[in-house]
Amino acid sequence: MDEKIQKFKQLVNESNNIVFFGGAGVSTESGIPDFRSKDGLYNQKYKYPPEEILSHTFFMNYTEEFYSFYKDKMNSLKYEPNITHKKLANLESIGKLKAIITQNIDGLHQKAGAKNVFELHGSILRNYCMKCHKFFDAEYVFNSNGIPLCSCGGIIKPDVVLYEEGLDEDILKSSIVAIRNAELMIVAGTSLTVYPASSLINYFRGENLVLINRDVTPYDSKADLVINESLGKVFGNI
Repeated sequence: MDEKIQKFKQLVNESNNIVFFGGAGVSTESGIPDFRSKDGLYNQKYKYPPEEILSHTFFMNYTEEFYSFYKDKMNSLKYEPNITHKKLANLESIGKLKAIITQNIDGLHQKAGAKNVFELHGSILRNYCMKCHKFFDAEYVFNSNGIPLCSCGGIIKPDVVLYEEGLDEDILKSSIVAIRNAELMIVAGTSLTVYPASSLINYFRGENLVLINRDVTPYDSKADLVINESLGKVFGNI
């Protein structure tokens, strides 16, 4: 394993156009639970399955139930960036990392100082009135009682992509351009099972594809380097 980490370090040192694609596993070392591991949200017991709660239909039809779950499980304001977030921000600051593409909605990459972050699934930090489109920050939503409402009476919706909703086309296009132009693509902390986000890896035409994940993924055979280790240990060596 140490040899693989040294190889990864070498690839990063030699590359000047890196793109990072990450999932829930990037933030687990900050204390935020992931979704699909044995201890993840999708394997916990609720009145409704989390996949159903986090759907557009459920939000529209059972808004109060949605917010009860959302406020309890999606509030990442108390969490801080970990070593992976910080090292990526550093790589960006010295010009090696060109883009971070994330499936996470916690805003920790920006909290660590990263600037060029494409949030495929939106962010809890942005919230909008469905009636007048006024902006509200995360504190307003998480500190509200019941369903958060605008002064105009409209319901406030988090700017996160729920099941049944499409990804933002501009963010998707920008992510594809960054991946196509990358020399080194690092994919980390994701099971690569959520479509269409997982399919973005197919646009990579660069020299080296690195996958870092505790468990195997459907794309392991396509990678030039696979590291089944914690992200903290791997990025701690950069």
